[in-house]
Amino acid sequence: MNKHYSFLENGSITSPAGFKASGIAAGLKLSGAPDMAMIYSDTPANFSAAFTSCVFAAAPVLLGRERVRNQKTLRAVVVNSGNANSCTGKTGMSNADKMCELAARDLSVQPEEVIISSTGRIGVQLPMEIISKGIKKAASSLDYTSGAEAAAAIMTTDTVPKNTAVSIELSSGKVTLGAMTKGVGMIDPDMHVPHATMLCYITTDAVIDNSLLKDFLGRAVENSFNRITIDGDMSTNDTTLMLANGASGVEIKAGSKDAEIFYHALQTLLQQLAREMVMDGEGATKFVTIYIENAKDAASAKVCAESIANSLLCKTAWFGSDPNWGRIVAALGYSGVDFDPDLVNINYDDHAVVIKGGDAGTPEVELAKILQNREFSITVDMNAGNAKYWVWTCDISYEYVKINAEYHT
Repeated sequence: MNKHYSFLENGSITSPAGFKASGIAAGLKLSGAPDMAMIYSDTPANFSAAFTSCVFAAAPVLLGRERVRNQKTLRAVVVNSGNANSCTGKTGMSNADKMCELAARDLSVQPEEVIISSTGRIGVQLPMEIISKGIKKAASSLDYTSGAEAAAAIMTTDTVPKNTAVSIELSSGKVTLGAMTKGVGMIDPDMHVPHATMLCYITTDAVIDNSLLKDFLGRAVENSFNRITIDGDMSTNDTTLMLANGASGVEIKAGSKDAEIFYHALQTLLQQLAREMVMDGEGATKFVTIYIENAKDAASAKVCAESIANSLLCKTAWFGSDPNWGRIVAALGYSGVDFDPDLVNINYDDHAVVIKGGDAGTPEVELAKILQNREFSITVDMNAGNAKYWVWTCDISYEYVKINAEYHT
């Protein structure tokens, strides 16, 4: 770990000073499992957010974009699982606004100081009587130590909650970063600042203005959540929100050494959560890192990496520990990137698979052993330039099909 920061044991979104949270069962899920979370800042918090680039953006995303445009601070976040409030028209937007009003009433803040998120089934209106009672219960359950409960309440098909925190030593004092995320299916985010689902909430007690928060979050999301893909499907609800309430009194200024340290800690935190999401991918049995090296430019490297990572034939081969590299070169070939196939080299971990566009001669039994591991890497050397890119992905298993075939039934 970096000498300036370290992960906290049992860290969560309530690890930073001045933040409360709750996670309760409102009754949205037939199972009776927790399905509503709330985050509350004791004082107005500066913020930034990144949202899905999907044209069919959900009502909470549309409302969130409005908050980014018109609000300087927030006080509370409400997240419900079990219903995405997506493709729900004017009624859905009205219900999103109503959620903010209900939370504002129960927290004694203004509706404009509340932002919401929803995750779950698309195209179904929110049961507002359940939502109303849930918000009241969540508000009354707020506590400085309930970050873990909040993380559990936002899960859908996740098998484990995902939350963590880091303590950061800066020149003028200590600050803390906490975060929670969910999402193990319908995951291929392309989130922009400010524009089954990927949701992430980040809290810090540092003093940071909104402009710097936007810079931090934009770069960190691009190097974490936008680098993962589970099934190649982008959600209508993807959201990442960062709150800074300044409770520590430690200010971070743009261009300072402290800003550099803080950003690195933030990126590390989000990469840890992004990794956990892929490891918990729906039915996933393999964690795969795709490295593209020596591409002609960054855009080409990204396209090549994502073409391999999202190939169903590649993903099913990984599930079966089949070292069929023909599927990888095919994915590269149809990616749309212009390159010389006779210059391409491919490795599984440190074992040569393809040399100059042809079979490297490594025995398949050796390659199959690599693919039997829980984690392995695929490195593609394009020998076309100096650009590189990486992506984290996983396999597609029988269980993934079962989960998604039965999601509504």
